[in-house]
Amino acid sequence: MDGPVSTPVYDPAAPLSVAPMMERTDRHFRRILRLLTRHTLLYTEMVTAKAILHGDRRRHLDFDPVERPLVLQLGGDDPEELRVCAHLAKAWGYDEVNLNVGCPSDRVQRGRFGACLMAEPERVRDCVLALADGGLAASVKHRIGIDERDGYEDMLRFVDVVAEARPVRFTVHARKAWLQGLSPKQNRTVPPLRHGEIHRLKRERPHLRIETNGGIRSLKEAEAHWKAVDAVMIGRAAYEDPYSLLAEADRRVFGRAGPTQGRVEALHGLLPYLEARRAEGHKMSSITRHLLGWFNGVRGARAYRRILTTEAIRPDAGPEVLLRALRALEPAKDPAAAQVA
Repeated sequence: MDGPVSTPVYDPAAPLSVAPMMERTDRHFRRILRLLTRHTLLYTEMVTAKAILHGDRRRHLDFDPVERPLVLQLGGDDPEELRVCAHLAKAWGYDEVNLNVGCPSDRVQRGRFGACLMAEPERVRDCVLALADGGLAASVKHRIGIDERDGYEDMLRFVDVVAEARPVRFTVHARKAWLQGLSPKQNRTVPPLRHGEIHRLKRERPHLRIETNGGIRSLKEAEAHWKAVDAVMIGRAAYEDPYSLLAEADRRVFGRAGPTQGRVEALHGLLPYLEARRAEGHKMSSITRHLLGWFNGVRGARAYRRILTTEAIRPDAGPEVLLRALRALEPAKDPAAAQVA
């Protein structure tokens, strides 16, 4: 992928996406994922509307065209601010804008956006209408419910009101969110998964595009959900073991040839990117930290991780750190590793 690569056409009906994750789905990780899959829909980390309007726009919005199709996820509750951000997103080349109505953190609640907005479906509807004014497809990511408002009928009312804005997709995290008493990490694991209610939502609102999210850890699991909903979003599993989860995604999910073959071959394709980012002053560790799970289950992975962890933090570290880490792998376990022996 060193030379020009044709960008797949954006499809709002894409059956597979990787979830927006704070401190994970930055532009480096998204570029890494494109070594594996060109068609899976990718998301940015959540960016607040105020950060874009009053902060460093290039830092928040810049991306490599190779990352497309790409969704900008926004946090905010002011339609006018979101409308301006949507216009900027279009100018920057994004394919879609998404409103975060799922994050339960205290910081997000203080800003009156994220999951707490599920209590204000009319405001969410107005925000989605404002996003759509920017000229891009607009979507919503929300929880199955919040606090005591977590019955199926509560979610159905929320969806019905927001649907008046005609978002291209409802992505539903299959857990409720407790706005008080649980940390964001606990909110990802403690409330039980309720995918069945999302399946029911699709049955009862077949004209809406429904995507389910939460606890899905393999394409095999995703296949079971595709029988009931339009799309599946995978989060932590895609970060913790990206190769195992996504290397076959283009072939199995989209019916297209994938961009790479072996684990090692893929990472050799990252070397020019590492060199270019070093020339711009980026620390190697800001990129290689996303590669620690690349060889999960492969003999020698511990030594590989140790080299990346200890050597990439050095001020003069460059792509050679990744090459040394690859040489630590045991060729007998993964034939592709023989390429760096």
